[in-house]
Amino acid sequence: MVDATAVGRRERKKAATRAAILEAATALFLERGFDAVTVREIADQADVSPKTVFTHFPQKEALVFSDEDDRHERLVAAVSRRTPGTTISDALKAHYLSEFAALRSEPQRQVLALMEETPALVDYAEKMWFRHEDALVAAITEEAGLAEPSDEIRFYVRFALQIQLSAAREADPEPTIDAGFRLLDDGWTRCREELEA
Repeated sequence: MVDATAVGRRERKKAATRAAILEAATALFLERGFDAVTVREIADQADVSPKTVFTHFPQKEALVFSDEDDRHERLVAAVSRRTPGTTISDALKAHYLSEFAALRSEPQRQVLALMEETPALVDYAEKMWFRHEDALVAAITEEAGLAEPSDEIRFYVRFALQIQLSAAREADPEPTIDAGFRLLDDGWTRCREELEA
């Protein structure tokens, strides 16, 4: 029988190690920039080995996006748990604006500035963002009562995710988000009518 106390202690220790690594990495990145900091320096600052850093974070870029699982859950929930009568596009627009507002508040503003000045982080963020595609496609497909996603659903999700990336480059993301969904919804409305016919 597994000792629950030992398991709990082990999990707490893992969480504490992860937090120490993140704290060290964030402080070093903000002080010197992402590219100037090595994984060895992060490990030394956190008093762990580089191997331990990679156990918790598969690559250096992942240290800046440690909340990615939470972001994924919030994005899917914005669609699957939206208020009845709210369109998918309206739910995504509200979600995007909420996420942008959170990113532009302290202390996230410093991390956002670090991301924007580091091409490797911009590239990683964009690739990471499209990892949400399949989950959104599945949520919309299920809602539509389809056994398999249609091409229209796949295109809708891909374009909806692209709107967020385009808006991220703007000082004021709202006009870009509005314009993107306005264009997307013209086609999506026709698609939904065909699916429901």
